[in-house]
This record gives sequence, C-alpha cells and structure tokens, in this order.
Amino acid sequence: MRKWLGIFSVMLVLAGCDGYFGKKTDLDFIEKPEFQLRDIAYVPVQPAIVGLSKPVDVLAGFDELIYAVDAGSEEIVCFDESGRELGRLYVQGVRAVAQDRKLDLLAIGTQTRNISGVDFDLTCIYRIRLQQPQGYGLQFARVVNTIVHPFYFKSTFSSSDVDVEFNDIAVLRDNRYYVTREGNVSQQFGGPDDAVLLFNENDVYVTPIAISSNGSLYNNYFKDPFGISSLIQPPQLLANGPDDFLFTSIDPNGVIKSQYIEVVETEFGVSYEPRVMEQDTSKADGFLTLPYRFTEPMGITLTGDGSNHIFITDRGKDSLYLFSLNGFEGVRPPAGYSSSRYVNVSFGGRGNSLMQFNQPMGVAYKNNIVYVADSGNGRILRFKLTSDFD
Repeated sequence: MRKWLGIFSVMLVLAGCDGYFGKKTDLDFIEKPEFQLRDIAYVPVQPAIVGLSKPVDVLAGFDELIYAVDAGSEEIVCFDESGRELGRLYVQGVRAVAQDRKLDLLAIGTQTRNISGVDFDLTCIYRIRLQQPQGYGLQFARVVNTIVHPFYFKSTFSSSDVDVEFNDIAVLRDNRYYVTREGNVSQQFGGPDDAVLLFNENDVYVTPIAISSNGSLYNNYFKDPFGISSLIQPPQLLANGPDDFLFTSIDPNGVIKSQYIEVVETEFGVSYEPRVMEQDTSKADGFLTLPYRFTEPMGITLTGDGSNHIFITDRGKDSLYLFSLNGFEGVRPPAGYSSSRYVNVSFGGRGNSLMQFNQPMGVAYKNNIVYVADSGNGRILRFKLTSDFD
C-alpha cells in the first residue's frame, strides 16, 4: 500500500508541472512519442548534469562511474552517481566511449597524420588506461594504443579513407569488441565501409561481420550503422552472455533502423543472423523492428541488471524509447495492474524542459537510472521508472 501511495503522490506532484503531460502517443509511429497520463512512466531525476557544451555520448562504466563525451570541448568527463565531476581528459575529435572488462576506456576520436606532406584527420580508436602507478582515474590516464583507419587492415592510403568514420563500440565478455564503421566506398580488404567490425582483446582487427539471412550471406548488410550495444553490461560481476549485439542505422532510406543480431553455432561454424521479433498487437502498441519506427536512432543500450530493457535515442524525433528484449515497446506492468499489455513509457519532443530533448545522442543505464546525452541542450538527463519508487 505504501508503494502505491508513493506512486500516487509522485503523479500528483508531476501533474502540477506546467506542460508536463502531453497527448497520448500517436500510434502511426511517425510523430514523436509524447508523454502520457499514466501511473507507470519515466520521471526526471534532478538536477540534470551540466557543465558540458555538446555531450554526444554517455557511458555507465564497469568501474561504477559515469563518463560523458563532450564533442564541443573534445573531452571525456567523469562523474560519480551524484553527478559530481571527478575529472576530464582531452581526446582529439572524441565522439564515443566504451569500457572493457579490464577497465580500459576505448574512445573513438581522430588522429592527424601527415601523408605525402598533407595533414589528414583520420578516424581512430584510442585505448586509454585509467590504472597507473600514481592511481586510478582520468587525472592519471594515458593513451596506450591507437587504431587508425585504414592502417589496421592495409598499409596504403587513399583520399576516400578520410570520409570513413568509426561511430560506436560494444565490448564482449572476453574483451573483444565490435565497432560500427560508416563511409562512402568499399574497401578491398577491410570489407565495405558501412560495416560492423570485430577486434580482438589486443586491438587486432579480425573481420567485418557478415550476416546470414533467408539462406544467403550478406557481406554488405549494414547501411550507415551508428549505435551498437552488446549483452555485456555492468554490473561487472553479472556481465556475461553470448556475442549477440543490437545496432542502429541512420540510413535515410532505411525501413528498419534497429535490429538484434544473434550469434548462432552451426555445423559450419558461427553464423550472425537477425532475430525475428514478434509483433503481437494484443500485447503491445509498438515494436522494435516496426518499419519506419525511427528517423535517426543514435544511441542504443541494453540493461545488465536482468530487466532486459533496450533504450534507444532518436535524434530526429528528439525522443527516448524503451523496448523489451523481445521487441515490445514498453515495460511489463506490475502484479495486480489493470492490464497485462506492455505499458508504453517512450517520450520526447523538442525543448529544454526535464522531459524534452534537443538532439539526444548517447544513452546509458545504471542502478535503475537512464542517462541521456541531450546534445543540443548541453546536459546529461537522468530518469527513473515510477514503478521502482517505494
């Protein structure tokens, strides 16, 4: 009873906020999802984390710290759970960050190379070691390795290599990792520019991922891949699972812009296959793989606490979406709820209130809190599901 009274009290407070509740979500899945009047919803945790000029990524680390990427200042910024800043590190052109199980940071940035007398800013991955003899943290960190495109798979350079970009990184249980890569042309030895790449734990390039679907093998399956998430998420002690991954696409002509790719063991070896997601309208209103569901899905993450929520930010719709691992949009209602259908808690809209976004990018999750890099508003927003409150 105390739990439900608490939820009711929270809703009364929120109902008094000007402009807080909007219309019911438009089920044609084209308009932005607006916040609905309901007793299960994500509510803001105040205050927002500020002091950033253009946050484009956010990470909940295996070390229990929060890392934000500020593209405006080209820095990685570290915070504790309260939002208190702990340190900053300059990384040229930084745009994304991940952390492996050894607690090294893997940051996507750029490195300037002089080739035949001309300076080129090339996309790269920096391995940043936080543990140093002086202590642990960004204030002690140093770069211990750099993977520069295209020299991890070939020794020659062409002008088209400048147009290639790494976008995001997802770490696996044994510290191998996937990287999304986007570009304009095909590479002879490194696979197509639009690809998901696999690197081993020593930063050695292994292979582009080929997808098996409907009896055919596709080496060029990915179109403008951007965000990527593995099943290996904090907390550290519980992070385990297969090499499956989820990714987003920002292909303007794409129909399905987010998919779950599962790794299947066959008699011929490992196969990467798209998971077929159920779309049962008697159970939910929206679905992860519904055609034209997203405009520019940038960030994606999976929760590692067993709740199996999938979070996606859509920069084009200024929105945050939540899906279950089976692809249903929303969350299961608590026991005794009036309906067994999934409750839609996606929301958004352009603005600077605590329930609005301006070009949201990265998304992370830790201890029942969702973190969103609200790029255009220069802040990290935090949200908690009302059903988690006592």
